[in-house]
Amino acid sequence: MNSKRVFFITVLLTAALFCLSIFGLKIGNFWIKGADQMRYGIDIRGGVEATYEPKDLGRAPTENELEAIRTIIETRMDAKNITDRDVTVDKGNGKVIVRFPWKSDETNFDPQKAVSELGETAKLTFRDPDGNVIMEGTDVTKSSAQLSQSDSQPAVALTLSARGADKFAQATGRLIGQNIDIYMDEALISTAIVQTQITGGNAEITHLESLQAATLLANRINSGSLPYSLIVKNCNIISPTLGSNALAVMVMAGKVAFALVCLFMLIYYRLPGLVACIALTLQVTGQLLALSVPQFTLTLPGIAGLILSIGMGVDANIIISERIKEELNGGKTVLRAIETGFKRAFSAVFDGNVTVVIVAIILIIFGSGSMLSFGYTLLCGVIMNFVAGVTASRLMIRSLSNFKALRQPQYFGAKGAVQ
Repeated sequence: MNSKRVFFITVLLTAALFCLSIFGLKIGNFWIKGADQMRYGIDIRGGVEATYEPKDLGRAPTENELEAIRTIIETRMDAKNITDRDVTVDKGNGKVIVRFPWKSDETNFDPQKAVSELGETAKLTFRDPDGNVIMEGTDVTKSSAQLSQSDSQPAVALTLSARGADKFAQATGRLIGQNIDIYMDEALISTAIVQTQITGGNAEITHLESLQAATLLANRINSGSLPYSLIVKNCNIISPTLGSNALAVMVMAGKVAFALVCLFMLIYYRLPGLVACIALTLQVTGQLLALSVPQFTLTLPGIAGLILSIGMGVDANIIISERIKEELNGGKTVLRAIETGFKRAFSAVFDGNVTVVIVAIILIIFGSGSMLSFGYTLLCGVIMNFVAGVTASRLMIRSLSNFKALRQPQYFGAKGAVQ
């Protein structure tokens, strides 16, 4: 393929993806949602407040049971990418209060319909490698986090009912050396390898990375063995904390800021500035698709992560443009200056982005709610920075440099004769 065409192909691809990210695409049951169909957080769009109570329990729920309800609700919200939520346990009244945002396609603002998105109490199952259910959550009478008696490492201790002990003994007897998977609904939450047949009604899940992870798994297992169902009472509408026009103001501010940045890049860096503007458009497009396609909740901290990553993209393009200009002012040809400039700039861009990637991954692994939203948008932004700000920029500048008319230092913000 003629390398001169790479620039135009990249521009066309960026334009196509940009239109897709803004307007979406729906063909039959295949639907890619656009930017106007994102799921925004409570602070931006508002949402629902619902109170969950035990149904026909006949007694007050225990603290462990309430924590299990909290865990199951948070697990379901994580599975639906609802990161902006507030799940509060009211121990005194035996209730769990949940606040979460509207769905992107919610138009009639019916709180009861919105709450149904979370569904009923989750079902916990233990399955063999073939997917056959060998035991259910109701067969577990108690689950708790502890340090293993064998090696003092984090583990989860299971106490089984008489029926559950029989099922587990038969299953572990035939699955030695194989996996037993634990599912919450259809979501895999843990996998353990059977070391030996387990009898007596007591089992232990080992090789967990931390006591915190063991506690989380224990709560999830307990949530799947609740002896009652949940009912929803007192659904209320929550107004956006930033006001109904906050989103429109933020979008307008983003457009103005993006236009000013592109104008500066074009005036100061010229040809590399043009490439930088296209690369930034591709980066923003990728981030919008990473939010709208999986319907990941965009919160105010998430917008902060989006802006921060765009700023890093601008910084990467400035570093690259400055390095190219330095090489040209040093007397190198345009082609040589582009190769050397990218090579010298890559280490600085790479080091800065990798450290942010590490922070974003930590936020995603250990964070939840708004912290998870911030980490996700930041990670997607940094990844797109590598794709657009480094790789795509390099391909486009190389492509343009194949046009002899563009091989002039002044087109790159430098001084010198025609190269």
